[in-house]
Amino acid sequence: MKTERVFARHESRKTKPDTNRMSIPPRILLLGAHPDDAEYHAGGLLTRYREELDATVRLISLTDGSAGHHERSPEELCELRQKESANAGKVIGAEYLNWDLPDARLEATLENRERVIREIRTFRPDLLLTHRTCDYHPDHRAVAQLVQDASYLVTVPNVLPEVSPLFDDPVVLYMPDLFNRPAPLRPDLVLDVGEQVDSIITMLACHRTQVFEWLPYEEGILNEVPEDEDTKLDWLRNWFHEQVAERADHFRDALVATYGEERGQAVTYCEAYEISEYASPLDEEKQAKLWPF
Repeated sequence: MKTERVFARHESRKTKPDTNRMSIPPRILLLGAHPDDAEYHAGGLLTRYREELDATVRLISLTDGSAGHHERSPEELCELRQKESANAGKVIGAEYLNWDLPDARLEATLENRERVIREIRTFRPDLLLTHRTCDYHPDHRAVAQLVQDASYLVTVPNVLPEVSPLFDDPVVLYMPDLFNRPAPLRPDLVLDVGEQVDSIITMLACHRTQVFEWLPYEEGILNEVPEDEDTKLDWLRNWFHEQVAERADHFRDALVATYGEERGQAVTYCEAYEISEYASPLDEEKQAKLWPF
């Protein structure tokens, strides 16, 4: 019965597009698990939102990022990663915040759910980007579960009554991943981000403790990171290519369906998004505003 009411509420909003609303730049909220999740998974889309739509973009890492290093202490790392996130946000003109929840210990608790509900209600995004519940990292899965649990409840007045509820919950898109079990990501929307690679690399380079220290250490290639600052970006570009080039082949059929055979086959860098069925649908009006690409 509750599901039927939710669908009825969504169906009732299928009216003619409101041209006044469509002319207002969209508000984009990304809830990730760690600092650098935003740009690694969705840096191209975020760049296009800022450059082409003048969107208001807020990026949030729910954890403090204090676990991701082999030498630096959690206290030092937490402070450094907040600065790194802020610098990455400045690249595209977005606000980038790290919450104080401990890295590698995030859970989908009631307290954290209410914090997510509060954030969604106060920021009032048109679109929310996040992880899927099908993911290798427990922090990623926890964020996904928190967003899923909050998606409908942001409209319920008696839940967290001190914060005004939303009438229209945001569209939720799951960021790209290549995991197949228990279910692969369904590429409802795909985007060629080849022209945004410079922006992605510049944002990632701000997370120095990760892309030049921790991640190379984890992969056993720390000795390959150049000492010379001028060549670090070239090295990072090659590293990123090796990390994400597989995406385009993985989602090739969707790219061809979107862009046509010639361009779809030529895409090297892409992002793919699944529309959450637990949140507001991407109807014709919302798609015109949120996905004019």
